[in-house]
Amino acid sequence: MSESALFVVATPIGNLQDLSQRAIDVLQSVEVIAAEDTRHSARLLAHFNINTRLISVHEHNERQRIETVLAMLEEGKSIALISDAGTPLISDPGFVVVRAVREAGYKVVPVPGCAAFVTALSAAGLPSDRFSFEGFPPPKRNARLQCYSALADESRTLIFYESPHRVLESLKDMAESFGGERVAAVARELTKTFETIKSAPLAELVEWMAADHNQQKGEFVLLVQGRPKKDEGALDAKTEEVLDILLAELPVKQAAALASKITGVKKNLLYKLALERGE
Repeated sequence: MSESALFVVATPIGNLQDLSQRAIDVLQSVEVIAAEDTRHSARLLAHFNINTRLISVHEHNERQRIETVLAMLEEGKSIALISDAGTPLISDPGFVVVRAVREAGYKVVPVPGCAAFVTALSAAGLPSDRFSFEGFPPPKRNARLQCYSALADESRTLIFYESPHRVLESLKDMAESFGGERVAAVARELTKTFETIKSAPLAELVEWMAADHNQQKGEFVLLVQGRPKKDEGALDAKTEEVLDILLAELPVKQAAALASKITGVKKNLLYKLALERGE
């Protein structure tokens, strides 16, 4: 390679055939591969007869590796950064190194491929025009409930990763926070032999997973459809109650204006309803 660079290389999340030819060429051509787990990545490299030297870059040593990476780049060497599966930096290490390399003025080249949350979104059947990737939710239940409750009114599709030993409890917490009728999807073991993608209301997903322990094994992506936007012409019961109380004492125009100040609902909408009430 003519110019030293850090290549951020996506690797398969399950099916080894998903590794692109470009990724194979890069991994064969660089001087060093910085891997999250060298033992795990060694098996992938052996499958493709890639003999490039490995060094570890993981969450516990990433900052310490910056000097090593920058020294190699200074010597004109190129490095590939990979995680155990999927795209580096996406709920995986790499951000610290990538930022340091860019700040030092060296080239960072993405070599795209698999990302579990994109793979799940493409097949889950939930709205994909707007979405928010939230990574792993908090491991403790109270914090997890707070996390979900804070997102309950979000209109975008929400995407989470979850571990097998928490996935059922996490689904239960989702049903409690978002409502059991909210449509969601469980994507399990994507691209692997026992791949499962099931979409249903959260209450149904909880029952389905609780009834089959095998569905609690593997690697998970959980997707939750965003909260539907309220019809601007629809008013909740409390707003209508406020308007009715004011109409009993005030003229229509004044009642609508005061109800708007109290509830935050648009005055013209309340005025229209007030006129209908008087018919």
